[in-house]
Amino acid sequence: MKRQTEAVHTPFQSRDAYNAISMPVYHTVAYEFDNAADMVDAFCGVSSAPDYSRVMNPTVTFFENKVKQLTGATRVVALNSGMAAISNTLLALAGAGRKIVTSRHLFGNTYSLITTTLARYGVEVALCDLTDVEAVERAVTDNCCCIFLEIITNPQMEVADLQALASVAHSHNIPLVADTTLIPFTQFSARSLGVDIEVVSSTKYISGGATTIGGLVIDYGAFPEFSKAISGEMLFNLGAYMTPHVAYMQTLGLETLDARYRVQSSNAATLAQRLTELSSIRRVNYLGLESNPFYSLARRQFGESSGAMITIELQDRESCFNFINKLKLIRRATNLFDNKSLAIHPASTIFGNFTPQQRASMDISETTVRLSVGLEDVDDIFEDIRQALE
Repeated sequence: MKRQTEAVHTPFQSRDAYNAISMPVYHTVAYEFDNAADMVDAFCGVSSAPDYSRVMNPTVTFFENKVKQLTGATRVVALNSGMAAISNTLLALAGAGRKIVTSRHLFGNTYSLITTTLARYGVEVALCDLTDVEAVERAVTDNCCCIFLEIITNPQMEVADLQALASVAHSHNIPLVADTTLIPFTQFSARSLGVDIEVVSSTKYISGGATTIGGLVIDYGAFPEFSKAISGEMLFNLGAYMTPHVAYMQTLGLETLDARYRVQSSNAATLAQRLTELSSIRRVNYLGLESNPFYSLARRQFGESSGAMITIELQDRESCFNFINKLKLIRRATNLFDNKSLAIHPASTIFGNFTPQQRASMDISETTVRLSVGLEDVDDIFEDIRQALE
């Protein structure tokens, strides 16, 4: 079956008592067993029966199975945010004296997690240019536990060569961990490019119009110690498991993902091209533009679509604020890939608590506005931007 068909027709783990077509929401905490032996098997992982909804719930398991079927993963763990997916993954891999090799081009909270929170517990970090494979090779030492990156950095929109990084990681027997949020996993195969573990903010494309907060750890089973740690330690000890209602909403979102993404990515491609014609915009940054330095690499890795995030460069911070304030259709809000188009000034919001020196080192510019392109008619989105720039 094609991926879209699989997304709609994933079978239930067990037949529903009333033959429901949609997986019911199991708003329950505990589950009764027929006998003590069955209880032991469930709690010790011998059977797949749910034991306690903090670590296993039928509605959440169904959502995990749907993602597993679409990606070919060995194990999928659904958590309560994208940041939970990242933190649980890195805690499963790292420890005092171990090192994470990554980039300065990271989402603000991810950067803070690695450089501040994990550092407080003795985890080391090497920040380097991940587009320079030789620099990455030099940064990977014997105590390194993983290479971590975003497949498209937010908001710099940098793309690194995943296969080249995978080659470095695997030569040192460490995993390549990639945040693949900005291109849906239904559009490309991260595993075929050498990614061992994907982390995804399912809040974005998957949730279906920003209905719920969620995250996914997609494990391809190449590193059994990680598989054991994420499922048998982090899931049990950190308490970040997805709730059944969120899993239900995101299951519905996943079923409509392909249809929504086709419109959003098409809108973004059309909009980006048209924005290059506006003289008041100094630069349009979108991977689907042939003038983009990462265009060819992005095409090779992610296929014909380039996502639904665009950044534009204006004259200065004041121009950015004036533009955002004059928008009438596009919403002034954070998040990405809502059904509605969104605009934000990253330097003063997402990265607002960093020092000017830190922002400069991360290439966060005061002149950048980030646009998340929604499902509106592209002519209306363009017209709103045009009038706000006047």
